[in-house]
Amino acid sequence: MKNWAEELPIAITVTDAKGKIIEMNRQSAEVFAKYGGTKLIGQALNDCHNAASQNIIATLADERKTNVYTIEKNGRKKMIFQGPWFEDGHYAGLVEISFVLPDEVPHFVR
Repeated sequence: MKNWAEELPIAITVTDAKGKIIEMNRQSAEVFAKYGGTKLIGQALNDCHNAASQNIIATLADERKTNVYTIEKNGRKKMIFQGPWFEDGHYAGLVEISFVLPDEVPHFVR
């Protein structure tokens, strides 16, 4: 099967259950290029974050919670999703997905 996530215009970063970065797609490597890009694979996620962010990461991992928010950086608004992933029903790590939002995002109630 082809790696469908590799060329998506969203950044996908995956850790294992111990918090080590195990996967990054191309967009993730580009987003984090100034920190080493794919050289971050194998490193602890906490090494890339300050103490406040490390506490959030620990809570997400310990409580299997999801964290969703938006940020604005360099004049561009981004959606951030952080949440647990599971393998055979067991906690396997965290996934972060981020992508740039258009200036106007339609909202539909269905």
